[in-house]
Amino acid sequence: MRVREAKERARQWVRETGALTAGFQGAYLAGSVNWMQDDDELPASSDVDVMVVVRGDAPAAKLGKFIFRGALLEVSYLPKTRIASARTVLDDYHLAAGISTTTILLDPSGDLAALQLQVARDYAKRDWVRRRCDQAGQNVLRWVEASGPETSLHDRVTHCLFAAGVTTHVLLVAGLRNPTVRDRYSAVREVLRDHGRLDFYESFLRVLGASEMDRKRATAHLQTVREMFDAAVLVMETPFPFAADISEAGRPAAIGGSEALIASGNHREALFWIAATAARCRGVLERDASREDRARFDPPFRALLDDLGIGSESDRRARREEVRAFLPRVQDVAEAIMTASPDVSD
Repeated sequence: MRVREAKERARQWVRETGALTAGFQGAYLAGSVNWMQDDDELPASSDVDVMVVVRGDAPAAKLGKFIFRGALLEVSYLPKTRIASARTVLDDYHLAAGISTTTILLDPSGDLAALQLQVARDYAKRDWVRRRCDQAGQNVLRWVEASGPETSLHDRVTHCLFAAGVTTHVLLVAGLRNPTVRDRYSAVREVLRDHGRLDFYESFLRVLGASEMDRKRATAHLQTVREMFDAAVLVMETPFPFAADISEAGRPAAIGGSEALIASGNHREALFWIAATAARCRGVLERDASREDRARFDPPFRALLDDLGIGSESDRRARREEVRAFLPRVQDVAEAIMTASPDVSD
């Protein structure tokens, strides 16, 4: 499916279904699809992120991923207060990139179009870029400090992974790129290459714990996660925020995305998403699977953690502190990128 066709499917869903949401104010596209050309072939592992803007509180239940007329959509609800002004958006690195480049799907009041013009005008101004880089850095520290004594193993693993992974967002923001999720490592490598700092790239993989991973081992870990995913889909009953990702509709992104990274030679970069998916599946199995199923997947899950250097609680504490120490170096490179970039203006 071409990108333009996927966008049209998203627009159709909004007109037919999304617009019926209580308090509906409009809808737009977020995520990687905004950075693709309309004639591009949409990768099978890519979903189309639809943001439905609502007045008041967002619906409690997130629709998540589902197939609509052949397109994989991921629908999220966004209270209009989150985008109340251009300043609010420009100060939020998760929102600013998407809105500055978005395709607006439906905009009854014209507010989204007016907001996009304002955000696009100021998106690359140095003060805003620096503020968003600082926000991404603070987000790293929130992940570093997230685990407590009562935190489950799968959540402690997730905290470690995202503490390391969000460091890439600091540079993606500085480079005016989409702060993507699954492809964040290959994306930050491109930013560093464009700015003559490819020497810094291996540091990101070392902090993730994937720098020494070979393709054979990465493929073996993905096979384990595929089996965990299959088991989790079968037993999942307890709702959780990423339930739609652990589903048949979510399989192309959760499993196919990692397959595509390995196939393209990015096996080390795939480890972030492989491990993040494994942790989510582990959470489902802990909540809803039999003791036998939990025991079956425990050794390969722990082998994955050992290969990433976060197998024990002391390892995970050390990794979080390693990330904390790494962050100032990332921020220095981000500042250098902003200074050198002709696209960042005063």
